[in-house]
Amino acid sequence: MKSAVETLNPTRVKLTVEVPYEELQPRIDEAYKTIAKQIQVPGFRAGKVPSRMIDQRVGRGYVLETAINEGMNTYYQQAVTENEIVPLSRPEVEITETPSAEVVGEGQLTFQVEIDIRPSIELPEYKGLEVTVDAVEASEEDIEKALEDLRGRFGTLKTIERPAVNDDFITLDLTASVDGEEVDSATGLSYQVGAGTMLEGMDEAVTGLSAGEDATFETKLAGGEHAGADAQVKVTVTAVKERELPEANDDFAQLASEFDTMAELRESLAKDAAESKVMEQGVAARDIVLDKLMALVEVPVPESVITEQVEQHFEQGAHNEGEEHDTEEHRTEVRENTEKAFKNEIVLDAVAEAEKIGVAQSELIDYIVQTAGQYGMDPNQFAQMLDGAGQVPMLVGEVRRRKALAKVLELAVVTDSNGNAVDLSSFVKAEDEESASSASSASSASSASSASAE
Repeated sequence: MKSAVETLNPTRVKLTVEVPYEELQPRIDEAYKTIAKQIQVPGFRAGKVPSRMIDQRVGRGYVLETAINEGMNTYYQQAVTENEIVPLSRPEVEITETPSAEVVGEGQLTFQVEIDIRPSIELPEYKGLEVTVDAVEASEEDIEKALEDLRGRFGTLKTIERPAVNDDFITLDLTASVDGEEVDSATGLSYQVGAGTMLEGMDEAVTGLSAGEDATFETKLAGGEHAGADAQVKVTVTAVKERELPEANDDFAQLASEFDTMAELRESLAKDAAESKVMEQGVAARDIVLDKLMALVEVPVPESVITEQVEQHFEQGAHNEGEEHDTEEHRTEVRENTEKAFKNEIVLDAVAEAEKIGVAQSELIDYIVQTAGQYGMDPNQFAQMLDGAGQVPMLVGEVRRRKALAKVLELAVVTDSNGNAVDLSSFVKAEDEESASSASSASSASSASSASAE
């Protein structure tokens, strides 16, 4: 078999594949055997019909067609491997020549394939990129907030006889109606006023209500079969409670931590707050260094791949978010994000290749265990689901790219807005160790690389 590749543009090629008759012969023989089992000819047992009788009954052209169909994908995959290209879309196949149906042994199979491919790029110099982040320092307010949050975890709720205010905990019943028809209801719900975790307009409606009082407000339903519908929601407060916090003293320090005194606990909280600020700088630096890296290289984008990804997004959204999900403005936003994600993948994959970055099995196991817990699934079942859906290679790619970005950040020169050097080694280490658990399972534009000829 011979193959040649013609570049149509930076993301699309045409493969021309020639398969001589001698190489196609075994598949022709196999086609005769297959067809012999499918037809019945008087005087011959099933599967024992000779080739000449098959030619008379169904025609040699049908036999050749069967052989070609059976072998096409193998020849295509071989050509892809020989020419070292990574397909991103379904191949468009045109057969330009087939062996003669009249003269045995004459002619060959020739076909052409047009395919979108993963573009090649020239990796820019990514070592020593200069990044500036805001200067940050843990303040007394940060420490007090951390202490307040810790006290809140050990607080107790006390029922009170007064109208609800922000941060109070209330027990409530609600009923939702659409066009005067009740569509949902719930009783005994617990909610913290101001949390903003329920329906839009809920906080305003319940603020100022005492136990036994109710209010009605207009909102859009967030879930269920009526998601996105305008609804009238009646909420009845059945109890108002406020949280009483334990006193911040040595006894509390011993209850809430491994420390014996409040002074030791505050010192630990101050250290945690400082580390949190470094993490904030690390996140900011990571985003900036990626932007700087991407600004140094042009990445061709295959239009058909991006279009397919956008359409998949809106097909899913039509089921989950209603017709208002599909707007021109939203389509533009999704397309821009999809193109950006595709370019990021190409560049970070190139970095990972240059730095010889791999993904350890332990990283995949950590991801599977942690993500399975988020979905309330058994890790073994979750792993089988990922494997069955063909998601493991995509997962490996996500983890590898995250580690590649951490490497670029590690090699960068980071300073704060005051001109001081910023040590992000602890952040980079955390990024590398947690890359698996933070990997996105979202589909990428390059996930079509397993496409085969059909």
